Amino acid sequence: MSSALAQAKPDFATGSGFWKAVGIPPRGPELHAVLKQGIPYATYGKLASAAGLDRKELAKYVVIPIATLQRRAKQGQFKLEESDRLYRFAEVLKAATDLFEGDQHQARKWLLSPVQGLGGARPAEMVATSAGTEAVLDLIGRLEHGVFA
Repeated sequence: MSSALAQAKPDFATGSGFWKAVGIPPRGPELHAVLKQGIPYATYGKLASAAGLDRKELAKYVVIPIATLQRRAKQGQFKLEESDRLYRFAEVLKAATDLFEGDQHQARKWLLSPVQGLGGARPAEMVATSAGTEAVLDLIGRLEHGVFA
């Protein structure tokens, strides 16, 4: 990889680099305000790119119908519930990237593959609910600490 390309690629190994690259505050009052107001549509493309997914594929995982996605593009932002699902996807993507020590390819592969620790579900498909997201993040935490059961 050329040094110019390496410099252009955001550093997802650090928390602030990831969150800045996708355009979502990681925590606190600023995050709550953005979610309530609605994540800007431009963030959607950044998140899809960070995940290595096309926009339609990301829409499937965050349960946003294509027609709704087109309306949000015109409106310029997502509604609260959609913003929450986008944040949950970003949170899981960041945790998976951390699990694989910054290796985005491995993180994406893991997110899109059936995982035994999730009953054979794909982690990316579980972010549609807060309970599913919690299960994925819990599993990632256990894997990081070497607890497999």
